[in-house]
Amino acid sequence: MKNKKLRSWVLGCGFIIFTLCFSGNSFAEDADKIAALQKQIDEAKSKEQVCLALDELKDLYFKEDRYSDFTDFLNALSNKKKDASVCINYCNAVTRYQQLKYLEEKQNWDEYFSNGNTYRDQITSGIKNVVDNTSAKEAINVYARLLIWRFHQDQQDNLTEQSLTDLMDAAVEYSKEASDLSVVKDAADQLFAYGEKAKARQLYKIYADKLIASDINDETLGAIAFNFYKEGNLELSEVIYDAYIDKASKALPKEKLFTSLLDIAKHFAYKDSGASDPSFAEKVFNRMQGLGLEGSLDEELMYLRAYNLEKMKDFSAARNVYAALVKAFPKTSHYDEAVYKSGIISCYALRDAKTGKGYFTALANKDILTPQVISSLYQLGLLAQWEADQSKARQYYTKLLEKAGASFGETAAMAKERIKEIDDNKPMEYNIKTFLDLSLKEELANADMSKLELKAAPYLAKKSQEIYINSAALVGSAGCTQVELQYLWSGQLGKTKPAESGASLNTSYGDAGTKEINLIVVSPTGIIDRNIDFVDVF
Repeated sequence: MKNKKLRSWVLGCGFIIFTLCFSGNSFAEDADKIAALQKQIDEAKSKEQVCLALDELKDLYFKEDRYSDFTDFLNALSNKKKDASVCINYCNAVTRYQQLKYLEEKQNWDEYFSNGNTYRDQITSGIKNVVDNTSAKEAINVYARLLIWRFHQDQQDNLTEQSLTDLMDAAVEYSKEASDLSVVKDAADQLFAYGEKAKARQLYKIYADKLIASDINDETLGAIAFNFYKEGNLELSEVIYDAYIDKASKALPKEKLFTSLLDIAKHFAYKDSGASDPSFAEKVFNRMQGLGLEGSLDEELMYLRAYNLEKMKDFSAARNVYAALVKAFPKTSHYDEAVYKSGIISCYALRDAKTGKGYFTALANKDILTPQVISSLYQLGLLAQWEADQSKARQYYTKLLEKAGASFGETAAMAKERIKEIDDNKPMEYNIKTFLDLSLKEELANADMSKLELKAAPYLAKKSQEIYINSAALVGSAGCTQVELQYLWSGQLGKTKPAESGASLNTSYGDAGTKEINLIVVSPTGIIDRNIDFVDVF
């Protein structure tokens, strides 16, 4: 059987979980099509003809979830078309696999538990027949190993690892001589979908290397990479883009290469919606920087790079690019945002309060009011209050309220709370004080933000738009005991006052500006870590 025809049949027989679709036609209305296909199969002169007709027939059964009916037909067919036993057995296994998935989805537990073991036996025996009667030089062998790995992976049984090893070995062996590596890509897609990213990337590279080794030109290679990007297959897109960049670097003049790299970086840079990979985008930005074309990035592209670094939580690099942006473009529309974020990053990510105060002071002294100017006054007051200079803290808070007037209500409200603490001779709010301690005291430097993830969606939001903020802490094993965690939220949290038991929150903001979100997670044995994040509201 030729590989392309075989792949068409295998894909049709369901190596991917089928999307259940229900047409308006009843099963009875397809009787003529079914009869015609059954006749075609009966009269087929080759196993290839049998398998291709089975592909069409399968669709008619599956769209009405007639899995057992189809296996009955396949079992009867196996006695008449022994030369097509491999594809019949494979299709039988796929049908039972899909049937189990369907029963789980519909929660039809009666059939699931009464017949489940029988169906599982049919899956394993069918795949064994395929594997025993084919070699790794045949695509169906790889597809069979892919199906049985998925089967064991779903069950999380003790054959999962071995079946994965067998799949990888078969895919690698198949790739050595085959010209069409579609089966390798299909296997990589499924591995990636199951979270086996390292294995998937290994197969994607094999697929890409075969593609790259062909006579394909650079422009076409780049177009193929972009098509995979549009499909959302970032792993494969990146592998091919890496090869494209290496080839283009040797063939294109610097200026043209720079333009090409810039397009790629834009595709992968962080965005709230659509496919993105900030790490790959920064990798491409670095290649651009290596071309030595200083000054080639305009204001918006420098901002894009800084923002992308911020979202991948490379805060040190983000601050450097934000600083370069305001130096190169002192009148940039992003000035206040870039300087304010640099101040927050300096203080609370890089433990550099002196530099952070410099950024906040530069904004606080501006005559034109913006949300970041007001927030900078709040940060200066906060730092002074933490340093026990209550008089200076009061001055900053008071100046904030005078400048804010009736505007910037959310930040003004926080300043009033801090003034009341000073007036009442009370300590700073516990969550805020603890966050400042962890961020600024050198003896607490082990809280390095590596054990706590903090993300928001969307990062760019309209006023009053709901924003979801979620955290994930790296907690050590506690056996069967569920660890109770405490979440100390602080910063600009909008309308929501989260509970200490909440790992996430939904909030919104009434004022525009850059909002910093701070979090500390505490376990019964002590502090796990801290982290910060930014949301920009317009």
